[in-house]
Amino acid sequence: MNWLNIFSGALASVSNISIIIWLLLIILLTCRFYKMYYDERAIERRKQISLLPSLTKTYLETINFIWLVSSMSPQDTLPYFSSVLKSVGPLVYMNTIIRDYVFINDPDDIKILLSSTQHITKGPEYSILEPWLSTGLLTSTDEKWQTRRKLLTNTFHFKILETYIPAFNKHANGLVQNLAKASKNDQLVTNIDSHVTLCALDIVCETIMGVSLRSQEGQSIEYVKAIKTMSRVVKKRIITGWLWSDTIFNVSTWGRQFYKSLKVLHEFSKNVIQQRKQKLNFSENPIAGTIGERKKVQSFLDLLIEISKEHPNSMTDADVQEEVDTFLFEGHDTSSIAMTMALIHIGMNQNIQDNIREELQGIFGDSDRDATMEDLKSMFILERVIKETMRLYPSVPSVTRTLNQPLQLKNHTIPAHSIIGVLIYILHRDESMYPNPEVFDADRFLPEQCNDRHPYGYLPFSAGPRNCIGQKFAMYLMKTVLSTVVRHMKLETLGTQKDIVVSTQLVLKADSLPSLKLTPLFENHKK
Repeated sequence: MNWLNIFSGALASVSNISIIIWLLLIILLTCRFYKMYYDERAIERRKQISLLPSLTKTYLETINFIWLVSSMSPQDTLPYFSSVLKSVGPLVYMNTIIRDYVFINDPDDIKILLSSTQHITKGPEYSILEPWLSTGLLTSTDEKWQTRRKLLTNTFHFKILETYIPAFNKHANGLVQNLAKASKNDQLVTNIDSHVTLCALDIVCETIMGVSLRSQEGQSIEYVKAIKTMSRVVKKRIITGWLWSDTIFNVSTWGRQFYKSLKVLHEFSKNVIQQRKQKLNFSENPIAGTIGERKKVQSFLDLLIEISKEHPNSMTDADVQEEVDTFLFEGHDTSSIAMTMALIHIGMNQNIQDNIREELQGIFGDSDRDATMEDLKSMFILERVIKETMRLYPSVPSVTRTLNQPLQLKNHTIPAHSIIGVLIYILHRDESMYPNPEVFDADRFLPEQCNDRHPYGYLPFSAGPRNCIGQKFAMYLMKTVLSTVVRHMKLETLGTQKDIVVSTQLVLKADSLPSLKLTPLFENHKK
């Protein structure tokens, strides 16, 4: 009996050992197959990359490229990449050791990328904004982005935009008053961009949040200061490689400024949301579900709160805040640079200014009334001027995507996990589409000039599924502000286009601008 037990135990031990051995073999084989697959995938990736026109074919070229780019000033970046694309071609690969970048400048290739519903993940530089904007419409991807985009589309419906026009007019008139004061006694306006930025901030804050920031009146100083600081810190972090490390950034002076400003911005938007929620008593004043039946909807925030009421799982309080922060940032920063550059060029080209004023005279006559939606739609000359301004100075000078799977372009396959970029600023200077590209010529956007132009050769608001959801909002805002200034003031730019110096980060920035001489056209602005 004892021998039987011993024999049975031995068999059990052998069986256990066999199981262990088989498990080890399975693990080893799994690792081997994974290694073989990984190696083949790596080999295939290297093969695909080797077929791309490249600046970094060797390790030494890679080191030289990284050193060159990291030592550049923000003003040098666009001219450098412009020269690269001209010498290498409309597609170029660049290895930065950590990441593989591919830049494309062929409208056909750009269409393949931007029109895709699969390649919608933004590039890694957008992660810098996540502590501020979280994963709102600008930075989110996949299912969250698709759901959020669908929910927010109606918030920019024509009938909603029409309710914003009074706020556009109010703050445009405030800008005229401030410019009149700044130019009193023939003083030159040397900081037109600051005036325009405060106007845009007031407009976006009132329409998006439903509150009066009064930044043009010198109010809300802490909030305005935090916006400026945040923009400056984000700009610094993007162009400074070592600040990409969260550990280093968080202990740096820049990091401390960032989080101090972040607290101000988040507390401000959170308080505004709570105040608006208290005022919008949904139980006593229900808001109907269709656009035409909406009641007492005064701001973008009102609409977000309504969506959160109807879809609490899709739009939480945190979701409302991240969208408010996102649209406040995107709305004022992008529109202000375009309006600033438009005013500079209107003052630089007196014939264009005369044509705009003649068009406005035909719309308004001698009336000093505010602009209506129908008035804005009739400003064809001004619209062409705005479009040409955004061709030369696109508010968002580049867009990037992280490829989660290979992308097949016309002549090349870009492997997965590459970062592919479109340099819109350079695309808009393609001589095959825009002869004499550095010349400001609003007639480029006459209907007959646009008919044969590639639809992906002009991308001031990007294109495809991730195009700018607020582009109509921005166009009406810019038309209102610019038409109001031209109706009330004569602009003379004391300089040339060569005096304009820009740099590129997530948005285009004006580092140097010529001064403006502004002459009020009406007595009430001369006092």
